[in-house]
Amino acid sequence: MSALLDTSDGDGRTRVRLAELVALRGRVAKAALPRLESHAMRAGQQHSRLYGRGMDYAESRVYQPGDDVRRMDWRLTARSGRLHTKLFQEEREGRLLILLDTHASMRFGTRARFKSVQAARAAALAAWYVVRAGERVGVMELGGGQRLLRPLAGTRGALAVCGALADLDSATTEPMPESLSDAVLRAQRLARGANRILIISDGLSCDEAARGRLLDLGSKAGVRVLVVADALELALPPAGRYPLEHEGERRDVVLFGERQRREFQQVLGAGQTRLNALAQSLGIPHRTIDTASDPLDAVMALLSPGVRR
Repeated sequence: MSALLDTSDGDGRTRVRLAELVALRGRVAKAALPRLESHAMRAGQQHSRLYGRGMDYAESRVYQPGDDVRRMDWRLTARSGRLHTKLFQEEREGRLLILLDTHASMRFGTRARFKSVQAARAAALAAWYVVRAGERVGVMELGGGQRLLRPLAGTRGALAVCGALADLDSATTEPMPESLSDAVLRAQRLARGANRILIISDGLSCDEAARGRLLDLGSKAGVRVLVVADALELALPPAGRYPLEHEGERRDVVLFGERQRREFQQVLGAGQTRLNALAQSLGIPHRTIDTASDPLDAVMALLSPGVRR
């Protein structure tokens, strides 16, 4: 998938606007990153003789008997007048793979933008967020196209993801349906090395077989789910007439009775209800956003260290 900027950029409402995805870097830059948990070695534990290479500085503390003198923090010692030792933790580069739903159902929205555009914005925010924390990021299509961008590091990685998101959105051929279970199985086979998986979907591809495959995937990587839904899928719609258009055909849906409105909401929101319920039952951290909200808080909540639910 290409990471080059497209001169025919979208409008940001019905089509992804690449310039906006790139500009979201500024939103992430202003966000406060959570303090990473320290797994530094404590006094009395055996130190590796090969510290430094492949090790990441965690913190410094007052010198304790038995500490390796080669790890003295001389600057802090000089400033404080007390001996201090540097503590290190093993450096393990994180790799996030984003599974992005590209099915036709994502090209729908009654507030602000299509679900597909909101999903791309959330994915771009996730990319900028993790590369800022020193992780690699890639994206895989949850759809018939089955395209994959393997995780890359730094600004290059985030820009590559943004370009891939725009490419996926501008595809002229409609992807063939792909179940969530098939996409998860494909992710297990192709995304070797990814230790976190973020699924961004409206849930309509969620099938019963996904339960077992998500359990298998969860034993190898941290799985997170971000559900993107339209306002009409999340709450009972107000009484009224709703003009809907699909493939150039326009129809009016008349909803006045409470039973009509409830049935309409249940049918329209079946995907998000099913995916949220599955994530909840498996103990997978999950959040739901609508098409008009700012996805950053939900993305940070799912990708911050130590999140459990």
